[in-house]
Amino acid sequence: MARIAGVDLPNKHVDIALTYIYGIGRTSALKICETTGIDPNKKINELSNEEINELRKVIENDYKVEGRLRTEIALNIKRLMDIGCYRGLRHRKGLPVRGQRTRTNARTRKGKRKTVANKKKAV
Repeated sequence: MARIAGVDLPNKHVDIALTYIYGIGRTSALKICETTGIDPNKKINELSNEEINELRKVIENDYKVEGRLRTEIALNIKRLMDIGCYRGLRHRKGLPVRGQRTRTNARTRKGKRKTVANKKKAV
């Protein structure tokens, strides 16, 4: 099992296995395979140590992944909250940031429903 950027890659095709690293999607994985010259349809356990080291080198030098990427995103959100812009306020309140409706839906951001007492219809 190959270990790149602190992640154990599963024994799948190289282009799929690379997506297990936070910050690398399908497009980036295919670009990495292209630059290293590795066949994306090869399985991870079929790669030689030199090929794994080449993958590791390209990812470390050209891509921001895992911890570095997570901290950068967290700092960007913290900056928005500190300057008090609209997006920062939405992050602070735990509401949708990108203009979605909140009257219905938005349960993922808002969390579990809080029931309000005495909300029965008057007859």
